Amino acid sequence: MTLRTLDEVREANVNMSHTVLVVEDEPNIVLSLQFILRQAGFTVRVARDGDQALRAIDDYVPNLVILDIMLPKQDGFAVCEAIRANAACRNVKIIMLSAKSREADKERALALGADEFVTKPFSTRALGKMVKDIVTLKKPAHQAK
Repeated sequence: MTLRTLDEVREANVNMSHTVLVVEDEPNIVLSLQFILRQAGFTVRVARDGDQALRAIDDYVPNLVILDIMLPKQDGFAVCEAIRANAACRNVKIIMLSAKSREADKERALALGADEFVTKPFSTRALGKMVKDIVTLKKPAHQAK
C-alpha cells in the first residue's frame, strides 16, 4: 500500500473531475497511460482508432485527449482537426503522440490545434506530469516563452 501526502490526496481529488481520452492502438502504451493517469486521479477512457475516438467524444467531451497520429480508420491529424471543428470541444486540450520525430509532423499537429506534441518512446511519468500541467492551465512547453 502506498501512503500519500495530504497534497497528493488533494491533487488526486481535483484531477478526478477531469477526464482523459487516450486514443492509441498499441495495448502496452494504453495500459501504461491508464495506470499512470488513474494513479494521478484522472478518469480515463480509451479509444483504439480514429472513428472510436470521435464517437467517444460525441458521447462525452473529455478535458484532454492523448492522441496517437498513426491510428486505424482515421489518423490522429484527421481526429485532431475534427475535434477542433467541433464547437462543443473548444476547451478540450490535445496532446499528440508520434513514433515519427519529423519536425513537419510536429508543425502540422500544432497547426491543427494540438496543445503539445510528444515523440515515442516517452516517459509515462513525464507525460502524466504534462497532462496535469495542461489540465491545470499551466502553459504547454511549446507555448512558454
